Amino acid sequence: MNYLHEGLLQLGFDKNEFYGVPTLSIEKIEEKMEIYVKALQEYNAKFDLINTDDHDEIVVRHILDSLSAASEICKEISCRYLRGDEPLPQNFTIADIGSGAGLPGIPLATIFPQFNFTLLERMTKRCGFLSHVKEILSLKNVTVLENQAERIEQESFNICVFRAFRPLEKKMTKVLRRIVKSNGFLAAYKAKSEKIEEEMNALETAKPNYVVRKLTVPFLTENTKDDAEERERNLVIIEKN
Repeated sequence: MNYLHEGLLQLGFDKNEFYGVPTLSIEKIEEKMEIYVKALQEYNAKFDLINTDDHDEIVVRHILDSLSAASEICKEISCRYLRGDEPLPQNFTIADIGSGAGLPGIPLATIFPQFNFTLLERMTKRCGFLSHVKEILSLKNVTVLENQAERIEQESFNICVFRAFRPLEKKMTKVLRRIVKSNGFLAAYKAKSEKIEEEMNALETAKPNYVVRKLTVPFLTENTKDDAEERERNLVIIEKN
């Protein structure tokens, strides 16, 4: 089975848009993601990028997992920024915080060539890998920034996404909300909903307004004969204010 092709179909990429936001064609997405998978396999050991070298596991657990939130992110963009004929704000930028191997930033930047992306990563060697991927995928909409979220100027990005970054706690939540522009939001890839509730409740008075959107990752979140336990995925949308 071609897990990448079938997964992209299940996620709706054959429609070439979500909530009025255009996406790259499914053929181009497949082409670029196969190149990306090969780069992950080639440089994984050297840069300690991900926990597997298996092609299909990378596709399912990393590529499709990253792209599973595309529809929800587009829904938020459409509701907040694309009302009527209003254009996107000037310098509209989506940041991948703690980008690491480029997940979810590289897959998202690939499918949305019309948006600017900043891959924020503190480790020099991983920034080198991200710059390499940017070049081989011809991602002209990507900037690789070697830095930490704590050192970023306030209101730098319209959207901040992060995956397998760290548990939300008071200080980091404050930092991330500070670097998001007015009307923007954080999009946190998380697993079980009960863990999300625990994390948010632990913020106490600092707890922001948020919603949890259930994600479906093809070949991962559904029950299978090999694994009867459902693998839950959620996207937490956290408000700026």
